[in-house]
Amino acid sequence: MEQENPPPPATRRQQVGQGDYKQEGLLRPPRRTNALVWCFAIFCSIFSLLLILAGVITLIVFLAVKPKHPSFDIANASLNSIYIDSPSLLNGELFILANFTNPNQRINVGFEYLNIELLFHGTLIAARAIKPFEQRSGQSRLQTIQMVSSQVPLPPMLSWELQRQVRNNRIQYEIRGNFKTRAGLGLSHITYWVTRQCLVELTSPPNGVL
Repeated sequence: MEQENPPPPATRRQQVGQGDYKQEGLLRPPRRTNALVWCFAIFCSIFSLLLILAGVITLIVFLAVKPKHPSFDIANASLNSIYIDSPSLLNGELFILANFTNPNQRINVGFEYLNIELLFHGTLIAARAIKPFEQRSGQSRLQTIQMVSSQVPLPPMLSWELQRQVRNNRIQYEIRGNFKTRAGLGLSHITYWVTRQCLVELTSPPNGVL
């Protein structure tokens, strides 16, 4: 009885061809991008271009107008008290009449953040925050500000120097203002920081004046 020979194994070429055929059957055709995605991308591009254009126009306008920084000075001051506790702890009260001026003729200025500092020989001895306000072009504003020093530690040399100035009836303080301002012209505006410093000399308390 004759034995049937098994079929010959598939050649490498045939095996590769069958594998490729199976893989091709599993591939899916690429999907088209949704129309909403295209619309959103176009909208974002147009919006970005408009923002850039608005920024360039704002810069050109302010460079043409050349806005000036608001000014800050001390119109008057009253030194009510100074006394030093042991060991070298300063207590005192000073009232200042601050003058804020917007020197621009066509630009309004808004003070978004205001902080007034009182210093003696570069050492901070009092600070006061002020409520934000707006100023129209060319407008000035006077505001009374109370500066209180309470248990402020001083180095021995500064304590001695302050007591010497009190005895000599000539006390020198430095007043520094830090402002976050917004300059506006129509619908355009820019925001920037301004620092102003004033040196005041007062007579001794309780009736110390400029």
